[in-house]
Amino acid sequence: MLPKKNRASKKDLEGVFRKGLFLTSPNITFKYLKIKNNFSGTDKNFRISFIAPKAISKSAVKRNFLKRRGYRLFKKHIDSLPFPIVGAFIFNKNNVENLEDEIKKILNKIH
Repeated sequence: MLPKKNRASKKDLEGVFRKGLFLTSPNITFKYLKIKNNFSGTDKNFRISFIAPKAISKSAVKRNFLKRRGYRLFKKHIDSLPFPIVGAFIFNKNNVENLEDEIKKILNKIH
């Protein structure tokens, strides 16, 4: 899990869904918005959330598993963020086999 300061709030996500850009892959969609002013003064600021809708699975246990897996895999690739962003990864399918590769590809497309 990411620290609270690095997780996007509902208010952050409203702005992302209204004004943000998006990138897609077969199992996951990434909606993001570039942060204009750094909120804590360092270069690599980000606020990220993972969203697993009920269409993926009716079971909250499975949805929470997907979100935990996403946060864990995202932590490995934090250094590849080119600029401060607020964003949300939205799961399209209940497939976690290629999840790390898809997160990596999406983060590389942002550049």
